[in-house]
Amino acid sequence: MDQVTSSAGSGTTPKPRIATAWLGGCSGCHMSFLDLDERLVELCARAQLVFTPLMDVKTFPENVDATLVEGAVANQDHLHQIRLIRSRTRILVSLGDCAVTGNVTAMRNPLGKAELVLQRAYLENVIQPQLPSEPGIVPRLLDRVQPVHQVVPVDVYLPGCPPSADLIYYVLTELIEGRKPDLSGRLHYG
Repeated sequence: MDQVTSSAGSGTTPKPRIATAWLGGCSGCHMSFLDLDERLVELCARAQLVFTPLMDVKTFPENVDATLVEGAVANQDHLHQIRLIRSRTRILVSLGDCAVTGNVTAMRNPLGKAELVLQRAYLENVIQPQLPSEPGIVPRLLDRVQPVHQVVPVDVYLPGCPPSADLIYYVLTELIEGRKPDLSGRLHYG
């Protein structure tokens, strides 16, 4: 990430602004993020964490240097959120298999359109059938769950279910240093 000289005239270089976001997924990637343990303190000394589900910040900020996005795009709220994040982020990282491929979140896709999924889950397989219908509370499902790159451009893909804390740390330190992470040889399966 290109560092920018502070407009305040102090001559100091501001810390890179980092964010994380959670769409349709299980939060396992954020659990791996928390597994950075004491390395989180070191990273916070080198970068400013400006948005994450781990903080009580309601609005995604502008001018974010890098955002790690967990989860697939499964409903209208996710669609709005990922477009906003992309428009305000310089480097977007798909964090984990749901963001990279759709993974478990997209397992509903073979069932068909959202209406069929809701009917199966809330009308056919329950004792008291009722569709969730609170406007403004329950976001409308998309007909197909999509990985992040099918909705907005992605700069870095960090697969894993979840990615290890070590891989997340590597990606973050590379981004903080202004380099695009090279994950070749670092991904191990099995």
